[in-house]
Amino acid sequence: MQGASAEVVRRAVDDDEPLPGTAGFAGELDGRLVRDVLGRYPLFADPATGDWAFDPTELSNPEAVAPGSYVTDDGQRRQWTLPSLEPEQDRRAAVQNVRAAIRESAATLPRDGKTAVAFSGGVDSALVAALVDGPCYVVGFPESHDLAQARRAAELMDVELRVVELTTDRLAAAVPAVAEATGRTNAMDVGIALPLYLVAEQVAADGYDRLAVGQGADELFGGYAKVAGAPDDPRVEATTVRAAARELMGTLPNQLERDVLGLRAAGVEPVAPLLHDAVVAAALRLPGELLVDGRGERKKALRLAARDWLPDAVAFREKKAVQYGSLVARELDRLARQAGFKRRLDDHVTRYVESRV
Repeated sequence: MQGASAEVVRRAVDDDEPLPGTAGFAGELDGRLVRDVLGRYPLFADPATGDWAFDPTELSNPEAVAPGSYVTDDGQRRQWTLPSLEPEQDRRAAVQNVRAAIRESAATLPRDGKTAVAFSGGVDSALVAALVDGPCYVVGFPESHDLAQARRAAELMDVELRVVELTTDRLAAAVPAVAEATGRTNAMDVGIALPLYLVAEQVAADGYDRLAVGQGADELFGGYAKVAGAPDDPRVEATTVRAAARELMGTLPNQLERDVLGLRAAGVEPVAPLLHDAVVAAALRLPGELLVDGRGERKKALRLAARDWLPDAVAFREKKAVQYGSLVARELDRLARQAGFKRRLDDHVTRYVESRV
């Protein structure tokens, strides 16, 4: 069992509890496979042979075990779903719930000096850096937004920052490794996974076993523009901001599988403090105006809670998505065109990645 003890997971099964106070789990319990509700630990099975593994490359025909799935003692197949919690109407109490949940998560983090932090200078990674005792690593091309922002934030926070400066050759060399590790070749997934993989490679080379990441904050706390745009944004079906955030939480298992597999291939185990069950539960209780406020500021509750650890200049700073802030997306486009895949072709970057695998 990865991520939690068999005793804790068994109790979650017995109580039908989707958020039993862990940071995720997956594996075999009493001869049956079980995986947490958000799929924070990847798990795969081969339906033809009955074999299972944490790494899909170990199976001939791997299929992901559904997040939240488990089998009860009487053999009944069940699946957890995220609970539907009523929003906390007291604004201060709601933010305090988030703050308390972050402290609960922080108390579970390892303190053995073997954890580094993926740092971009935004509120998510900065908050993780404040919780973790370890150096911060930022990745990007020399002129990138992320390198500049991370340097400013590290100075304001007085944390150690190590820069992983990318070159086009280094990026190109990592493309097949990332595609093979994640099992994905589409431009979006590869563009997101590459910066994480490259910073994790350096972290592992420097002797660290784990990489702390800010994954999950955007989905839990309303960090996407399409959430702020509900119900008018066609990219979401929801008719309210709160429902749109819930809709985006449903995308987490697919994203986390990509990120975890990529990081493990680079030689580190991910740690995601903002995906602890306590934080998830606090986020599920937020009213819409604490996800996106009346001025359109996203992740409002998280930013307010983060003021306990961060200066306002960091807690309320906007940032770009990692594939754009690091300039990885730009350079992938350039590599694809240099390889003869023209922009007029459908999804030319994906075709380039496929040619490298």
